[in-house]
Amino acid sequence: MPRAVGAASKEPSHGYQLRVVQEILLALLAKDASHGYQLRARLQLALGPLAEALNAGQVYVTLARLDKAGLVRAEHVGQSDRPDRKVYELTEEGRARVMAWLDDTSWPKPAPAEFHLKLVAAATAGLGDPVRIVDVQRHAVLANLAEAQRAALAQPDGAVAGLLLEGVVLRLQADLQWLEACARYWSSMTTKGR
Repeated sequence: MPRAVGAASKEPSHGYQLRVVQEILLALLAKDASHGYQLRARLQLALGPLAEALNAGQVYVTLARLDKAGLVRAEHVGQSDRPDRKVYELTEEGRARVMAWLDDTSWPKPAPAEFHLKLVAAATAGLGDPVRIVDVQRHAVLANLAEAQRAALAQPDGAVAGLLLEGVVLRLQADLQWLEACARYWSSMTTKGR
């Protein structure tokens, strides 16, 4: 699996997010060379309201890292009425990385695994009530689901970001079903423990 260029191994979720932004930028450059502003606009179109999570400078910092790693090549292009613009194009190494990313079928670590371990640790060590932890998590997922549904409804018909938001909604609905199963299990364990 391709590693994030310059990603810190101490922060796996940050490293994963950084790697995903790198892979997407590389893929966007596969068709033709572009400057940073064009790439940001394409990302915003593809992600819709989820693009708000990206820092505006993140695209430029990531492009600089990709350039330093030899995955893209930057060229200054003169403009008559404005400062020179940096245009990025994919190198052969960058193209190979895009193809490897497209062929990669792994998913990021599933959220349920970490949450499950949290519940087991809380119950085993007596650090907290797993039923309460599940309830708090359920409320957070419900809030996220409502927000994702509102964002999905706000998308115009046929918007590519609408498809992404539909996936987010379905994933959150599945998470809620699993949390219901967790609540039933840990409630029954509490009842048995009495």
